[in-house]
Amino acid sequence: MKMYKKSLFILCVSLLLSVMLCPIVYAAGSGDVAGAIEGTWTSASQQIKTVVNKVVFPAIDLILAVFFFAKLGTAYFDYRKHGQFEWGATRS
Repeated sequence: MKMYKKSLFILCVSLLLSVMLCPIVYAAGSGDVAGAIEGTWTSASQQIKTVVNKVVFPAIDLILAVFFFAKLGTAYFDYRKHGQFEWGATRS
């Protein structure tokens, strides 16, 4: 019975959140549903582009920079250990 109540509670909360947070698109009286969806997509695409340009690309740049400097550090320590750079693939 407890599992039933818990799953029912989760279902009700998710339904309530979906009703509260999902935007409603009206066809503006003319019945032009495609135009209403295109207008919504136009405004949403600008927000998506802003988020990608200001958050996603800098995060990827940071991750790639960390990997680059880590690879540079390992190359330096390999050079110190062996006295030469290993340009080919190495087998361990």
